[in-house]
Amino acid sequence: MTNGPKRAMVLAAGLGKRMRPITDTIPKPLVRVAGRALLDWGLDSLADAGVETAVVNVHYLPGQIVSHVATRTAPRVVISDESGGLLDSAGGIVRALPALGTEPFYIVNADTFWIDAEGSPGDAPNLARLALAWDAARMDILLMLAGLDQATGHSGSTDFRMDAAGALRRAKGDPAGLIYAGAAIVNPVIFADASPGPLSLNRYFDEAITAGRLFGVRMGGSWITVGTPDAIALAEAAVERALAVGAP
Repeated sequence: MTNGPKRAMVLAAGLGKRMRPITDTIPKPLVRVAGRALLDWGLDSLADAGVETAVVNVHYLPGQIVSHVATRTAPRVVISDESGGLLDSAGGIVRALPALGTEPFYIVNADTFWIDAEGSPGDAPNLARLALAWDAARMDILLMLAGLDQATGHSGSTDFRMDAAGALRRAKGDPAGLIYAGAAIVNPVIFADASPGPLSLNRYFDEAITAGRLFGVRMGGSWITVGTPDAIALAEAAVERALAVGAP
């Protein structure tokens, strides 16, 4: 898939409880970091990758997100309304499948973002790295992964170990592992038998591991997650550092 997926799912329906009191009045995807809403960091990356349609799911204070994305011109945004009940990561995708189509698509978390590496020969934007690495014959899911040294605001352990061919297994806390960096390409065929209701993507990660069809690509640049209000300043400092590295 040299040109990359043209559709994407943006997971934006979470409650953002740890971001209170900011999220008492706005949904977490609209929290601003370095002058840009978290949601826009992801949507801008998708637009730069050539994505034409992004499905954004909403639940908490959904009207604010609907109004916000209405001001965007690219990508075209389709709202998937989960105001009647949260469906978790995979359940939200299953609900949105009619708008996502039958071809592989990107998944992006709305509450994390990244700064692509720039300035070195061969550097490519991270979504382009995913598209270039995608191989439907071998993969059901391809994850973007970050090293602990690339992460700002991450308080957990690692998620996956990756072998020389890019195949993944659970890291089980191994400090030599990598973090799932909130972006992926997925083949929608894996959801063919899914029933409506809450479902976690972790179930599908584990099924793909068992089948030998979960792969990863280590990202370039910096990965940033903002879990609490006091993490915003750290995130903005990380953005400033990352952009300074890429400046001419």
